Amino acid sequence: MLNDEIVDEVRAIRDTHAAKFGYDPRAIYEDLKKSEAEHIAAGHPFVPPPSVPPVPNSSLQRTRFARR
Repeated sequence: MLNDEIVDEVRAIRDTHAAKFGYDPRAIYEDLKKSEAEHIAAGHPFVPPPSVPPVPNSSLQRTRFARR
């Protein structure tokens, strides 16, 4: 498998962030939610996730994961 420098950089950042909280998922989540709230308060746009998953609109999308 080829190494992608962007993926490696994102993983390094994620690992550094997780290490800062002792790899505690609850603490990591709370920090991310706090950061999200600060960005929203600063006026950055926030797009909530869809309440219903999107419906596939092509046969390719419907069968893409069918063989797994």
